[in-house]
Amino acid sequence: MSLLTSLTANVSPDHSAGAHTTIPASVRASDVVLTGDRPTGRLHLGHYAGSLQSRLALQGHCAQTIVVADLQALTDNAGRPAHVAAHVREVMSDYLAVGLDPERTTIALQSRLPALAELTVLYLNLVTVARLERNPTVRAEIEMRGFARDIPAGFLCYPVSQAADITGFRATVVPVGEDQLPMIELSNEIVRRVNRTVGEEVLPECRALLSSTPRLPGIDGRKASKSLGNAISLSATSAEVRELVMAMYTDPGHVRVSDPGKVEDNVVFAYLDAFDPAPEDVAELKRHYTRGGLGDVPLKRRLIDVLNDLLEPIRERRMALAARPDLVDDVIAAGTAVARRETDAVLADVRRAFSL
Repeated sequence: MSLLTSLTANVSPDHSAGAHTTIPASVRASDVVLTGDRPTGRLHLGHYAGSLQSRLALQGHCAQTIVVADLQALTDNAGRPAHVAAHVREVMSDYLAVGLDPERTTIALQSRLPALAELTVLYLNLVTVARLERNPTVRAEIEMRGFARDIPAGFLCYPVSQAADITGFRATVVPVGEDQLPMIELSNEIVRRVNRTVGEEVLPECRALLSSTPRLPGIDGRKASKSLGNAISLSATSAEVRELVMAMYTDPGHVRVSDPGKVEDNVVFAYLDAFDPAPEDVAELKRHYTRGGLGDVPLKRRLIDVLNDLLEPIRERRMALAARPDLVDDVIAAGTAVARRETDAVLADVRRAFSL
């Protein structure tokens, strides 16, 4: 058994996707699923709850590709390309450490798939600037980043790049959050334009697969984000987990142990709901906390134990991978080779649609 096989096969059932996630009935064995991440930092527990568990559940059920979107990461990180490049291997290591199996899930690097870049250029001719500026997700991100009118053209157009990714693999299912639904809509608009041009179905439309898992907050109650430094990474040490959990936002009105506490917007309970293997116990803790008599510290200590139990096997696999960086590089190369054949075939069909 190779090191990679042992790393991905020895996933404890308590920490596998099956412990928390089932395959959605809407996903058929004939479906093609596409997901991805921008390599701008190590993945964290929000990624695990929101997407990694679903990917683990789907591998082996249907065709699945994960794109490490390093080109898209440059749309707002062009000033620090080395940062993006360094995190490609970090993200890949996180994938393998949680149990994603390259024998059952294709993992590819976006920048090594030239067909996706050409598809993006072709699709830009089918989309207006006004259409891109109306995208509510893009508008919100532009405001958050303070771009005003100094918007990098690549950033404004990244939904078209996403459409190239989706269609480049003929994906029929794309797991997204609600904020990404405008991207799916734009991709399908482009698909319809291409298909109408040639009078036949060159590309399939895709449908969104919305996560049933609530978005996991950061330790301060805001959105968990690598850039905000308020997330617990999958590679966090036990000491880091303890420090971050002890700093978690709870209920500011819960001053004394005897005070009734609020469960809503309480970050500790959000994490217990997501990761504690004993939901009945968590429900009783919520009742106790609500009526008073339960302090924050015992809750946080329980959460520390829960998270360290979850993360310990991931840490061990990650340490083994750190000692074999060539193994991670081999996985990237092999998956990208498979993906390149698929995307080149799609590009050939789209080029014909454009009479090229």
